[in-house]
This record gives sequence, C-alpha cells and structure tokens, in this order.
Amino acid sequence: MTRLSVEMLAADSVEPITSAGHAQLGIAVLAGIAVIVLLITKFKLHAFLALTIGSLALGAFAGAPLDKTIVSFTTGLGSTVAGVGVLIALGAILGRLLADSGGADQIVDTILARAGGRSMPWAMVLIASVIGLPLFFEVGVVLMIPVVLMVAKRGNYSLMRIGIPALAGLSVMHGLVPPHPGPLVAIDAVDANLGVTLALGVLVAIPTVIIAGPVFSRFAARWVDVPAPERMIPQRPSEDLERRPGFGVTLVTILLPVVMMLAKALVDIVVDDPENTVQRVFDVVGSPLIALLTAVIVGMFTLGRAAGFTKDRISSTVEKSLAPIAGILLIVGAGGGFKQTLIDSGVGRMVLEISEDWSIPALLLAWLIAVAIRLATGSATVATISAAGLVAPLAADMSTAHTALLVLAIGAGSLFFSHVNDAGFWLVKEYFGLTVGQNIKTWSVMETIISVTAGGLVLLLSLVL
Repeated sequence: MTRLSVEMLAADSVEPITSAGHAQLGIAVLAGIAVIVLLITKFKLHAFLALTIGSLALGAFAGAPLDKTIVSFTTGLGSTVAGVGVLIALGAILGRLLADSGGADQIVDTILARAGGRSMPWAMVLIASVIGLPLFFEVGVVLMIPVVLMVAKRGNYSLMRIGIPALAGLSVMHGLVPPHPGPLVAIDAVDANLGVTLALGVLVAIPTVIIAGPVFSRFAARWVDVPAPERMIPQRPSEDLERRPGFGVTLVTILLPVVMMLAKALVDIVVDDPENTVQRVFDVVGSPLIALLTAVIVGMFTLGRAAGFTKDRISSTVEKSLAPIAGILLIVGAGGGFKQTLIDSGVGRMVLEISEDWSIPALLLAWLIAVAIRLATGSATVATISAAGLVAPLAADMSTAHTALLVLAIGAGSLFFSHVNDAGFWLVKEYFGLTVGQNIKTWSVMETIISVTAGGLVLLLSLVL
C-alpha cells in the first residue's frame, strides 16, 4: 500500500478527536511540539518515547478525551509502519546483500574512480534524481543511503556534502514531478494536463535541485560537520569471498525496483483504465512492496550466489540486516502517530478555514495553504490533498499552463520545513546519526530551500506563460 493510500485510509477511518477552537488548537500544536523537542534535547529521552508523550500532550492541550487520542496515535503509527516499515526492512536486506557480497564496494569504487572532488555532489544529485523519479521518497532513501554512507566514508567526504544532494534529488522528485502520488492527486483535483504538468515540473525541478543540493550542501557541510555513522555503514565484506559481483549486474539489481515502478507509472498514464487487465497487472508488479521484494529475491542470486554465498550465509545476512533498523521503525512509526493526532485534532481543517479569508493571487494562495498544512500536520501528501481541494475552484478560468503551475505551487508548498511531526524527519535523522538540532540545520533547511525556490520559479513562470 502506498503512503498516499495509507494516509487517506487513516484520515477516513478515524473520527476527529476534538472540536476545540482555533486558538486552543494553535496552542495545543505548539505545546505538543515543544514537549517533544524539550524531552529529546534537554532530558535526552529516546525519540520514540518523546513522540509518544508529545502526542498525548497534544491531545490533552486540545481538550480531547485520552482514549480518542490513543486511538489516533496508534492508528497513525500502524498506518505509517504498514506503508513504510516493510519497505525499510526490504531496503535494509538489499543493502546488506549489497555490502556483504562486495557489490556495494564495486559501485562505490566505480563512482570514486569516475567522479571525484567537486563533481561528487553533482554525481550524487543526478543518481538520486534518476532513482527518485518513479520511487516514493522512503524507498529512494533506503536504496540510496548505503551508497551515500559508503561514498562519504571511503572518499573521506563530509556526510552532508554527499547526503544533502542525494536527499534533494529524492525530495524534489517526490513533491513536484508526476507520477508521485501528491502531484497526481493535485492534477486530478484541479483537472490539470498531466503532460504539461510533467514538463513544467521537470523545468522547475532542475534549478531547484541544483540550489538545494550541490550548492546548499557546501554550507550544510560547514554547519554540521559529522562523519558517516559507523553503525549504519555497510561493512566491507570479509576477505574470504571467492569473488564479488560485477558493476553491471549490481547496478541492474539496484535499479530493478526503479524500473518496475517506472513501468507501472507509464502504464497508468498510457492505459488510464483501472479495469484494464494490463494496468491491473502492472499495478501489482510495480507496487513498492513487490518491486523491492523482487529485488531482494533477485539479489540473493545476482549478489549472494555470485559472491559464492551458501544458503546458510544468505540466511545469516538477511537476519543481520534487520537488527539495526528496529529503532528507526519505531521512531518513524511514532512520527506518523503524532502526525495523525494532529490531523484528527482538526489542525488541517483549522488552517483551511482561516485561509478562506485571505485575498491574494491564486498561485501564492495555493503555496501558502500547502505550507500551513505541511507545518501543522507534517505530511506533504495531506498538505497537497487539502490545498488542492481548496483551490480547485480557482482553476476553472485558468489556462492549461497556469493550471499546471497551480499543481506545482501546491507541491512546492507541501515540502516546506520538515520538522518533528514529519516521519521523514526522523528517517533522515536516524540514518545519518544526527541530533535534532543538526537535522533542522541541514534537512529542514534543505526542504525549505526546495519549497521557496520552486515556489518562486512557479510565480516567475506564471508571468511568462
């Protein structure tokens, strides 16, 4: 199940936990976030516990019954783990197979040999953008992280100099370029032309990813100079390997889920008939779960067996890959629980009601509404869905190009300043071994740069087109 369908299911299946007024809700949101940040930074409490306590505090400040707050939190936790947890686990298995077989070494050695020094961040942003085109953000992260960490470690690069360009490439694709779920929902809501939106999305994405990736990474590396966390770096394979997989077969194994998901996206665009047998087959084959599971099974042969692994050795590799991600799963899940508590408390609805009285240009209004809902709920997809629904009537008299720009304005706003109520915030923090403050200075600022840059380019394009 995709993150989009999980979030829509969660939103539809849980009754609002409170009908508190706007002022009380605003105070509750600030208090809930303050509790989380204080518990983590001041009292050094584990992020999973801090997010759980912060969610309960949010419900209490909003005047919600405790039992309904608990239901909202557990529903959000469950839906997030259901949508992301299995993908993280499969990505970890594939990453461990890559590392233990020597396949990751082969990839990293080739990258270091062909791209070095100043060109490395550009190489990383290009690879991440290509991989991120058909992938959900979380899937792209779990596929890219082993390569990012090993390149940073082996090439003696700052983690932020390599990691920020990769994250920027993935995030820009997720927010601005179909066939990602957010842009697709917005296209449907405002009745935009998919081809025009895709073309303009790529046009906006290229300068945005350059500014937020390779350019910003120079500053991020100065602000947060940290090494790649040893516990997350795939270790070099033992020297008793009979051989290691070739670069070509290793690259094919990594790109297999990318190709499967891209094929699904293309069939959805070309066929566009949910009852068509071909589309139904590709909907299954190209789902993130099946695509990554297929890559893992194929990797057991193309990586494990190619390196001379026995069946027992492959089984041991799979088992060892799952232990390091237990904490990440719990933290990301709790982040989803906090997000759902925010949504069920009526924060998204509050933002929509307040914004109805704003009198500003349609594209800027769409961006601001998406920003407000993103800040309040932590979900880019929820921000996109809500903002698209609100501004859809404004698209009636727009040209084809301006309708497409409306979609991109919403997508840009939905990426603004990821913080403690976003599951992606915790995913990046844990993978890169950062503190909350370090993650805000790098990841959160990068997301804001993407949002502001893309929003500004959309407004500039609206003056030309």
